[in-house]
Amino acid sequence: MDREIPKSERLRAKRITIIKWAAGAVSFAVVIAILISMMRKSVYAEDLNIVTADTGTIETSVNASGKVTPAFEEIINSPISTRIVEVYSREGDSVQPGTPLLRLDLQSAETEINNMGDERRMKQYELEQTRLNNHTYLSNLEMQVKVKEMDVNRKKVEVTNERRLDSLGSGTGDRVREAELAYNTGKLELEQLRQQLANERQVRDASLKMKRLELDIFEKNFAEKMRTLEDARIRAPRAATLTYINNQIGQQIGQGEKVAVISDLSHFKVDADISDSYGDRVSVGSRAIVRIGKTRLEGTVSNITPLSKNGVISFTVTLADDDNARLRSGLKTDVYVMCDIKDEAVRIATGSYFKGPGEYELFVQNGEGELNRRKVRLGDSNFEYVEVVEGLRPGEKVVISDMSSFNNSKTIKLNHKK
Repeated sequence: MDREIPKSERLRAKRITIIKWAAGAVSFAVVIAILISMMRKSVYAEDLNIVTADTGTIETSVNASGKVTPAFEEIINSPISTRIVEVYSREGDSVQPGTPLLRLDLQSAETEINNMGDERRMKQYELEQTRLNNHTYLSNLEMQVKVKEMDVNRKKVEVTNERRLDSLGSGTGDRVREAELAYNTGKLELEQLRQQLANERQVRDASLKMKRLELDIFEKNFAEKMRTLEDARIRAPRAATLTYINNQIGQQIGQGEKVAVISDLSHFKVDADISDSYGDRVSVGSRAIVRIGKTRLEGTVSNITPLSKNGVISFTVTLADDDNARLRSGLKTDVYVMCDIKDEAVRIATGSYFKGPGEYELFVQNGEGELNRRKVRLGDSNFEYVEVVEGLRPGEKVVISDMSSFNNSKTIKLNHKK
């Protein structure tokens, strides 16, 4: 016969069961916590670039891409349409002023110059002929005027004589009137000759000036042709390095086509491009920093293109140390144009993570040895620092390394190598 279990026994058994279940639950929670801890992503601190936010001055800048170019570069173009006959120099040669670079076929140009020389002499003869003709014609008119003056003076004397004879009764009134008429007619003819002489002098002088002007114009054209012919004897205009030459002998080249380039490879400048959205922050005279690897060179914005092309504005930076050993023609550089100064700004070191002002998600180190994802708004920057607008306090440590492999993680365990 079954015996009823005492109530105290039942309570004791119940307590033992509860204790077992509670111990199991605690053990399960500990195991889960251990597994979660083991499964959480972790990274070694030594593999990261961790910087500390601080407070200081930021001389803000805008970033541009640049290319090193020779401070002086001259393109030599063919002044005429011709062909290349002979090449005297090679790319990379150092040349002095007057050094022949190549020879062009100048036979047609020289023939044209010779023809123009003959035409020039003909025009000079025509000018001299016109001057002599004018002198002869005007001399004849002047002689006619003198003869007429003598004739008029003679008739004047005749009038005086006839009047005196008429007063003495030896002459007649008709003779006096006839002498006066001849005298007055002679005066008019003399005045006509004088006016003709004056007019002819003006006409002949204008004709001579026109001939001289035609000769002057021809002389200028002739001098221009001579200069063109001299330029066609392709020579180095100054001491420099030949960086390009068309060495295709026999090739036909057009007028204005590039045949050679000389450059001064001892001094350099930087040609840079920047988005036109930053155009109002770049001005002539602005201080600029050019970075070539770890080398920083000071410079000044010396020239800005007035128009935007494909959303880009071009400008030139003149370097203070334009003969630095790191400078090479064609070398790509980073250019920072200084814009403004901000004092007491919260800042962190710049890096490849910074793509411009805006909101970023960065990993910030907490006091428990973990990295927590946090939204941080960044502002202006320069080649050293980025302004922190909000999201970080001075003294906090933030990761500026590439953390793209942790895009899905909000917390990362920070380990240290032994």
